[in-house]
Amino acid sequence: MTSSILMPLLVTTALIATESAAFAQQPYPGKPIRFISPYAPGGSSSTVARLIGQKLTENWGQHVLVDNRPGGNTIIGTEAMVKATPDGHTILLVTNTHVINSLLIATPYDANRDFAPVATLNSSEYVLVVHPSVPAHSLQELIGLAKSKPGQLNYASSVSGGSNHLVSELFNIMAGVKIHHVPYKGGGPALTDVLGGQVHMFFNNASTFVAHIKSGRLNALAISGAARSPTLPQVPTFTEGGLPGFEVKNWQAVLAPAATPRAIIDKLSAEIGKILTLSDIKEKLALQGMDAFISNPEQFAALLKAETARVAKVIKTANIKLEN
Repeated sequence: MTSSILMPLLVTTALIATESAAFAQQPYPGKPIRFISPYAPGGSSSTVARLIGQKLTENWGQHVLVDNRPGGNTIIGTEAMVKATPDGHTILLVTNTHVINSLLIATPYDANRDFAPVATLNSSEYVLVVHPSVPAHSLQELIGLAKSKPGQLNYASSVSGGSNHLVSELFNIMAGVKIHHVPYKGGGPALTDVLGGQVHMFFNNASTFVAHIKSGRLNALAISGAARSPTLPQVPTFTEGGLPGFEVKNWQAVLAPAATPRAIIDKLSAEIGKILTLSDIKEKLALQGMDAFISNPEQFAALLKAETARVAKVIKTANIKLEN
């Protein structure tokens, strides 16, 4: 009786093991890859996804389809990737927002448990600009002005709880000032009001501001990072401006479902790293105000851990709270 019960179980177990082994041994990629961008088409994230996807298609002979899934502050697209089969044929482009969401919003997934870090793609510096009507022509002059008029200056953000909101609050903390937050629904409307003088200052990527800085419609006071940018060589770093340690960056990267086999993660990460060394990719990223940022899965995991700790500290100190 016992043996008659055990036999079917043993056969079933053997079949599952055989199928799992066969699945693991299948060549990767064995079919087209879906590259989810949780942002609307036309933005920098979609541009980068297409750049990388095109090279993967050329190198591997399997089409990489960029699937834009905007909405929910990236949560809709992110959830779609989490629910996909973990075989490396569905991957996700993420930014700093992925970390921020995990700390501010009740997401339908676990940011630590449900994802496998693959590789970073690029990084970009934050530039602090002010409208010309603001009587400050250096970082120290702005800090002095803000201290003399607490709560009277304001800054724009692309969205409440977004990356430039957190960076602006970090500036408040590090500079010891209180500049008021004015959230918008998108970077475009925020920039429009800063250009119009309705808002005093704005943090964003260099590519957002270059034309306006050169035309004199905005004054750039400082740029994050350890060195000045070739795009804006006249703009001092925050360290040069008297605020050392303000070296935060925007970044974009790739995640896969957590159960994706490690061999596939490693192959994909290595291929992305090779693509990011190509001169044409570097040039196209530079046009977007970005630098190629190469890392392996372990290095990307360490970045996520460090970013989570940094952002959590800003959220707690600034008492930032959002509703779903």
